[in-house]
Amino acid sequence: MKTLSNVKAASLGLQHVLAMYTGAAIVPLIVGSAIGLSGEELAYLVAIDLFMCGVATLLQVFVTKYTGVGLPVVLGCTFTAVGPMIAIGSLQGITAIYGALIASGLIILVISGWFSRIAILFPPVVLGSVVTIIGISLIPAAINDIGGGQGAKDFGDMRYLALAGLTIVLILIFNRYGTVFSKAAAVLIAVLIGTFVAFGMGMIDFSPVAEASWFQMVTPFYFGVPTFNATAILTMTLVGLVSMVESTGVFLTLGEITDKKLTDQDLARGYRAEGAATIIGGIFNSFPYTTYSQNVGLVQLTGVKTRKVIIFAGFFLIVLGFLPKVATFTTLIPKPVLGGAMLVMFGTVAASGIRILSRVDFSKNDHVITVALALGVGLGISMNPAIVASLPDQVRVLTDSPIVAGSVTALLLNGLFRLTEKKTTMKKSPLAKVE
Repeated sequence: MKTLSNVKAASLGLQHVLAMYTGAAIVPLIVGSAIGLSGEELAYLVAIDLFMCGVATLLQVFVTKYTGVGLPVVLGCTFTAVGPMIAIGSLQGITAIYGALIASGLIILVISGWFSRIAILFPPVVLGSVVTIIGISLIPAAINDIGGGQGAKDFGDMRYLALAGLTIVLILIFNRYGTVFSKAAAVLIAVLIGTFVAFGMGMIDFSPVAEASWFQMVTPFYFGVPTFNATAILTMTLVGLVSMVESTGVFLTLGEITDKKLTDQDLARGYRAEGAATIIGGIFNSFPYTTYSQNVGLVQLTGVKTRKVIIFAGFFLIVLGFLPKVATFTTLIPKPVLGGAMLVMFGTVAASGIRILSRVDFSKNDHVITVALALGVGLGISMNPAIVASLPDQVRVLTDSPIVAGSVTALLLNGLFRLTEKKTTMKKSPLAKVE
């Protein structure tokens, strides 16, 4: 392959940044808004997230003895972490989020070498149930923003619904009729258009962007010293395990695209890079990171498989993290516009879970019961968390989070049914003693 010039590599790297920017920016906006951060704190959260996306990406691209899968992958905050982080931040405070990230990142580092043995605990019937619960439990937050935000006096105003509707329609149009790149950046383009339409309606004041400084340093423990809560740590560890399963699929796909046969050691280094990024994210008050599948589409589209492009993308993201004006502009996105984008994106998470469940053999009643109870328990607690408020603290470690409760239900039922199925098979075996 002809050597790629720096100019072309940089332009392709910027394209990767644009493809994943919406996901990277919307996660801190959703989490920060849900737990009541101020505009200045939101701007920092967006900036540090962009910075850490770049750091996490470079950790994966550069191969060392312990970290880095060495593929052209871009990392961003996993959407499966949004609901759990909001729940942790609302119940135990924002510092508990970062304590849980640091602890879960350490756990991922420890288990990365033998994760393939743990992965069997997450067959499609379990993984699909967990991802579906996460997606569906997030949708109420999107509906609240579409209406103008929780507690808004004019909640459900026609202007809000129109802006959200415009955003959704634009996403549909770009996904249906756009190029492969515009499809990847459909949410970003729609959000930008919706924001400027809202500005034309007099709903946005851009003065905070003008007042924001041009440069800021990233600060460890910006929101305070991390606190460690058992329920929060268990929740984020489960999110980390789900992300590792998802990343495995992306790694293997990119391995085929780039004609690189991945070894167990390659995968282990990839998992360790995500664990290390999560720990650093906890220290700098950011998020857990995973490989972004939308950037895989760009690798296929451009046919450029060199890591040089992704290195440029990583450095661009780091630079953006030092520019408060960019982060401040992102925080001005109106709630209805953000809500419209969230509805599509969270629905996509739920649809991903359903797609995973489509690989499940539902002719087996065991699988039907597993999915039914996992969804029932997870979504039931999500809708009315007071149902478990009086349980002993030792039990509430497993029930306070809908994600944990649904996941544990799926894991236990799947394990129980597999165990009883093996015993039944052994009894029916022709080698068994005939009575």
